[in-house]
Amino acid sequence: MITSSSIRRPAARTGFTLLEVMVSAAILALGIAGVVTVSQQGLLALDTSRHLSAASSVMQSEMERLRLMSWAQLQIVQDAGNQEVPVDENQGRYTCLREIKNVKPGMKEITLVSTWKGMDGQTHTARLVTRYGKTGLNDYFYTAH
Repeated sequence: MITSSSIRRPAARTGFTLLEVMVSAAILALGIAGVVTVSQQGLLALDTSRHLSAASSVMQSEMERLRLMSWAQLQIVQDAGNQEVPVDENQGRYTCLREIKNVKPGMKEITLVSTWKGMDGQTHTARLVTRYGKTGLNDYFYTAH
């Protein structure tokens, strides 16, 4: 007599097939690649932000130095032509170029361009443009590339 307890059922499947393992590995590899790419982009953005802040500091220091000059002293600097601004040795990886030109009588435009090499190997620049009148600072704006 055959009872239900004497009938053996086939064992339940306990492992994964080779195809399932290969698909899972491919999905995992794509996920890791995506995380690495996003991490690299985040690090590049952080690097650019840090350098932009330091370059801005270099330009602001030079702008403050120029604002302390009289109109005649500023004219002497302008007559000397476009010049590279001396940069503190602690900020040695930055260069800063100064250009001063007349916009209209009694107003000069001062342009400072700071340049540095980023972690991505590319050269980046930040520009500070200021209009300076005999009565003082009028306006300024930054651009960065």
